[in-house]
Order: sequence, then structure tokens, then C-alpha cells
Amino acid sequence: MTHWIIRLLYAGLALSALARADTADERFKALYTKEWAWHQQQSGGAGNEDRESDARDRQLPDVSAAAQINRLAYWNDVLKQLDTIPVDQLSPENQVNLAVYRPQIENLAADIRFRGYEMPFNSDSQFWSDLGFMTRRSFKDARSARAYIAMLNEVPRYFDQQTVNMRAGLKRGFSVPRAVLAGRDVSIASYAQVRSPEDSQFYAPLIKLPASIPADEQTRLRADAVRAIREQVTPAYAKLLKFFREEYLPHARTTLAAEALPGGKAYYRQQIREYTTLDLDPDAIHEIGLKEVARIDADMRATMQDTGFTGDFPAFLQFLRSDPQFYAKTPDELLMRAAWIAKQVDGKLAQFFGVLPRGRFGIEPVPAAIAPFWTAGRGSTHTYWVNTYDLPSRPLYNLPALTLHESAPGHALQGALSEEHKDLPAFRSKSYISAYGEGWALYCEKLGKEMGIYHTAYEEFGRETYEMWRAARLVIDTGIHHKGWTRDEAIQYLADHTALSRHEVETEVDRYISWPAQALSYKLGELKILELRARAEKELGTKFDIRAFHDAILAEGSVPLPLLEQRINAWIAQRQ
Repeated sequence: MTHWIIRLLYAGLALSALARADTADERFKALYTKEWAWHQQQSGGAGNEDRESDARDRQLPDVSAAAQINRLAYWNDVLKQLDTIPVDQLSPENQVNLAVYRPQIENLAADIRFRGYEMPFNSDSQFWSDLGFMTRRSFKDARSARAYIAMLNEVPRYFDQQTVNMRAGLKRGFSVPRAVLAGRDVSIASYAQVRSPEDSQFYAPLIKLPASIPADEQTRLRADAVRAIREQVTPAYAKLLKFFREEYLPHARTTLAAEALPGGKAYYRQQIREYTTLDLDPDAIHEIGLKEVARIDADMRATMQDTGFTGDFPAFLQFLRSDPQFYAKTPDELLMRAAWIAKQVDGKLAQFFGVLPRGRFGIEPVPAAIAPFWTAGRGSTHTYWVNTYDLPSRPLYNLPALTLHESAPGHALQGALSEEHKDLPAFRSKSYISAYGEGWALYCEKLGKEMGIYHTAYEEFGRETYEMWRAARLVIDTGIHHKGWTRDEAIQYLADHTALSRHEVETEVDRYISWPAQALSYKLGELKILELRARAEKELGTKFDIRAFHDAILAEGSVPLPLLEQRINAWIAQRQ
């Protein structure tokens, strides 16, 4: 009898614990579900680079200081509610979800506390250029076209709010450094100085409307779009251009370092936490970078010898930057070469991945308005953007590494798998953690060696120069924002250690100056993935399966690096 009483007692305790776990899970799910829906409504979906055809629910967000303060209060309340949820009573799945979710909310709240909204652009990405990506989508029906036109009519209000915020930033010395602003007004002028509304990029989605929309309604929609562009959009860009040239540029700060901003030391450390998911000291990051630079430099010099070049290293870099054999003659040639490389990769994926996405990506040139200051390429779930501006600065020997990083198996493949993961909550499947995503994409450049994508010593040198580029970022970013480097010192360091063109060197350094810590995520993320692979190979021995390892890395979507390590350690133990 006693035996059965004990068994019933244990069964009752187990059921009680399960009930508590369900309660904790339900509370957590209700919290993040409500917050995610609220966050999407707050952000409005503006600036999405991917072509999402249904724009019916999109709007330009309220970015006023009052709205930002309300968001901070909301996210602070979310953090307080998270503190009341007993972590040990969550299911294993929700313990992982919480480890991803809490840093997201902490970073969102921290950005508003530092009033990051008062500096709403950098030398690489701008709110006024992000709107241009909306023009690359099509409409399903008349309702979505009307929503787009309504959004065009909101541009003046949106720009005015951003301008008020930027004035407040200027007043307290919180601005983009003046040193990286030269020429950035061109991207505003391209929208402000169109000859007619029909010539505007914002009219492009109206040119071809679905046949399901009656002809007379199509005519009305186009007329409404013309009116919105003529009376709202173009004047708003003209007003912003005047502000940029006459107020922002002359009064922008003359310092470079993030640590020179108000509260700069704390701000830079928060940027490091956000972009690396690690709490690393800037000096420690600088030392990691120096060690990686020395290691990769030796590899690059050995590969130079493999090419048969007989001069010294600076002469080899000059040869690579100037010899016509290494450069496309037309934009189409560059795009087609990128497509050819991507198709070679496509044929090898099944040998290295067990789970592949259904989604596919396209290859498109970077829009002309932003191309002069953008990187050589950029990838998202649906699009691999190739920069065809200034072809003499786009060497073909770098293209295999760029393609592996930006398309598959880098950003496009990882993003599609995450998007298609039906078991992940939206705050994970639709979010991006830089250290994980950029670390994975950089790892894919090295994986290209095993895949057989690099066919010549020059292409292998291109891969190494890209790896050196990411290692040098650790040195340059901390050098600028913590150690007081000048722009010229940073440019010289990157030019001396890589085969990047002078144009790329300068645009990259300007990016690091105006976007503190983002550049740190690539190399630190890659080093963690390489460390985890080496551990798995050592501990699993003959049981190690490269396809299973990659599937395990990609299975969780974007996660902080400490959580990734925890999950891979569990995977290794399970395989053992």
C-alpha cells in the first residue's frame, strides 16, 4: 500500500510541475506574441529590401521622440514581465526561445535609451534610401496599390520627424561624423531632382498593374500616384536635401570615435553587445584581430607565390588592382559571372547540407541611387544584390567569396531555412542576429574551398583577402572607436593588408566609422563556428558528418553565439 501511495505522490508532483510549466509557457507565449504584433505595427515594415508583393498593411512608422519614449516604456515593461516568468518551469524549447528573445528586447530598449533614433542613418544605410526598396515590389490588387499611394503621401510627415530627431542629435553632438558625409547628398538628390513624377522610381510599381484591376481604376491609381509624387514625395526629398546640405553637413561632429559621443563609452560597449552577442572588451577584440591579421597575412603571401608573381606583396596588390584581366567590362558580365558561380554552388549543396530550403533567390544590380556608397554586394533571403557601379573597383577574383557569402550557402540559404522553419516563433524566424548571420556567411566563404568553388590561385587569394578584410575590421573598428585612430590610418591599414580596390577601402572605412561595432560581428561569429566544428570533429571522430553538422548550426535560425555553442555541445553529446 505504501508503495502505491509513494507512486501516486510522485505522479501528483509530476503533474503539478507540468501544470506550472504549461502556465509559464503560456505566459511567455502570450507576452512575446502580443509584443511581436505590437512591434510590427510600430515599425510599419518600411525599408524592407525583399520584394513582398502584399503591401496592404504597410505604413511609415511614427519616429517622433514621443513615440520612441512610449516604445521604451513598453519594452521596459516587457522586460519586467519576463523577470516574473520562472525560467526553470519553461519547456526546453521555450528556454531556448527566451535566450533569444530577451537580448532582442534589451537591445531595442537600449537603442532608445541612448537616443539612437537621433542618428537615423550612416554612410552605408539611410532611411531615405531604404524607401526606394519599396518600389521594387508589385501589387496583388487595387487595395495594396492604394496602400502604397497612401504611404507616399506620408513621406513628408516621416521625413519631418526624422529631421526633428537629427536636429536634436546635432544639438547634443550625437551625429554621423562629418568626415564620412561627403557626397551622400547624391542619394537624396536622385529622388529630389526627377524631371517628372513618371520618371520617379516611386512611380515604377504603377507602370504594370494586375489585369484583375479594371482599366479605369488603373488610370485613377496612376493619377493618384503622380499627384502624391509631385505634391508630397519630391518636395519632401527636396526639403530633406536642403536640410542635409545647409544644416546637417556643416554642423555634424568633427570627431570619429563612438566613445567621443555623449555617453560614448557605454554606447560603444552596448553596440558591441548587440552586434557580437558577447560582452567583450574593445582591447580584447583588437588583440584577436591582430592575431588573425598576422595568420592570414602568411596565407596570402604563400598564395601569392602560387600565382607565379615574382615581385613583393605591395606590387602584387597593385597588379591585382590594375590589371584589366581581373575586371568585368560591362555590368551584365559581372552579373552573369555571379550567376555562374551561384549555379556551381547550387550543384554542390546536397553534398554539404541535409536540409535545403524550398525558397530561391534572384540576382539584381544594386539600385543606382545607393550604389556609389554600398558594398560590393549584399544578400537577403530573396535577393543577391551585386554592385555594378564603378566596375574597375569590382575585381572578379573576389566574386566567388562574395557570392558564397551573400547568396548560398550564406545569407540567402540561411535566411530561407529560417523563414521556412514552421516551429519557430515569428520573433526568431523573421529576425536577424548579426554575429550569427554574418559569422555563418563568412564561414561559407571558407567552406567554398571544400566545395571546390575556387578554381585559381587568384580566386583563393580573393577569398583570403576577404577573410583578411574581416579580420582587419576587428582592428580598425576598435582602433577608430576606442583607440583614437584617424580615418587615414584606418584606410592605410585596410589598403596595406587587402587587395580591395581603393574605392572599396574608403567606402568600407566610412561604414565602420559611422556604424560602430557592426563590423565586429563577422569574424567573431566565424571564429565561434570554426571552433565548434573543430570540437565536433575531434569528439565525434568517424561519427562526424559535415551535412549533419551544418544542419545543426542552421536548425535554430539566428541565435546568440553563447546559445549556439550550448546547442552544438548538446548535439555533439547526442551524437556520441
